[in-house]
Amino acid sequence: MASATPLIRTSGSSFLGPDGEPLLLRGVCLGGWLNMENFITGYAANESLMRAEVAKVLGAERAEAFFERLLTRFFDEADAAFLAESGFNLVRIAVGYKHLEDDARPFEIKPDGFRHLDRVIELLAAHGIYSIVDLHALPGSQNQHWHSDNPTHVAAFWQHRHFQDRVVNIWEAVAEHYRGNGWVAGYNLLNEPSDETGAVVGPFYERLVAAIRAVDPDHVLFLDGNTYATDFSMFDEPFPNAVWTLHDYVPAGLGRSPHYSTEEAEAKFLERSEHARSLSSPILVGEFGPIYGGDEEHDAWLRGILRDQLDLYNRHAASWTLWMYKDIGRQGLVSVKKDTPYRQRFDAFVAKKERLAVDQWGSDGIGLAEVTQPVQDLVAAEFPDFDPYPWGRFDWVRTLLLNITLAQPMAHEYASLFRGLSDDDLDALADSFAFEHCEVRAPLLAELQRAQAAADPHAALEREDA
Repeated sequence: MASATPLIRTSGSSFLGPDGEPLLLRGVCLGGWLNMENFITGYAANESLMRAEVAKVLGAERAEAFFERLLTRFFDEADAAFLAESGFNLVRIAVGYKHLEDDARPFEIKPDGFRHLDRVIELLAAHGIYSIVDLHALPGSQNQHWHSDNPTHVAAFWQHRHFQDRVVNIWEAVAEHYRGNGWVAGYNLLNEPSDETGAVVGPFYERLVAAIRAVDPDHVLFLDGNTYATDFSMFDEPFPNAVWTLHDYVPAGLGRSPHYSTEEAEAKFLERSEHARSLSSPILVGEFGPIYGGDEEHDAWLRGILRDQLDLYNRHAASWTLWMYKDIGRQGLVSVKKDTPYRQRFDAFVAKKERLAVDQWGSDGIGLAEVTQPVQDLVAAEFPDFDPYPWGRFDWVRTLLLNITLAQPMAHEYASLFRGLSDDDLDALADSFAFEHCEVRAPLLAELQRAQAAADPHAALEREDA
């Protein structure tokens, strides 16, 4: 792809735009698109299993046609125009590796694997918006949960050189493809890596950065900290023109704690951004944001948490991308309307998932307490010292019990809801995700725009000078 404009780069604590002036990057994550997630579009379990189950019902050819249309309608011209009109200048695009390479043909980059990514990067560029290419799901899974398309609870990526070699090959292809493209702000190398030993992630980053730089010496590299972009303790020297990125979810905003204080939220942000600040590097908060429940009084309280975070980011001249842009109503800036064919067909299924706490994101992790609590109590009583990585016993039990054992048969149930549908019906389901069939979460947009209006792109330079 030809360069549209000079490249963004880093200079001390700032990003510099093509004109050489300080630039704050503010935008959204495009999740649930080239890397589908269960709570975003409503299915259960992980993407590969869901797609396989749908193909069993529809047949491979019709299933592929459905997903192709869904990807096309999920983000199109109207979406890019809305983001530009709303004042955003960045979209972080989550990509699953299977769009670029198949497990059955490792190291072979698909000839048409960039078609959707190219289309959206070009749409955004036409509206003056930069893109970050975010490799969100890797061969073998780089973390223990569904969003790396992990069907288990094991991050096998860190255990097998084969998987690591494939990722180096994928990134070399991406770097070759987008080398010189000024509308690509940079490459987010691994979303939320979770190396239990902490011994592999650092050397692998060194290897991967060297491989990319041999192909593309110029784009900014974004490197998530270990343990889901929260831990930077195993990293040392900085890479040139690179940024250590953090994710900054507040437990109360996710429904995981009844307690919230601005002081605790600030302390956690300062802890997670300390590595970048100690290196006088730009700060990028790659993901943040509450999960909304639909009760306006409580949602207003959640937006208060978001407001505190945005004000904190402004004080530290941090760039950010909100998680996330579009979904079926839990967290997105834009959500599919309830009267669409997709919501009418799948809302009852989603309600069952919520009742059983099958989705990890946005559930209490309990579901049917008469089933789950005895298991939690048994593990706690029999193995009192068991504290598994990354998030401890409770998360470990609920992952295996709810997010795998119950979720996988629910993937079969989700697919069964496609049975008997005509091609027109399938088109209508996919078209439900088009911008014209969505509604904007207006209070959330207002908060984001308020923060953007208050931001000073020169603040990072001033922080560096101080």
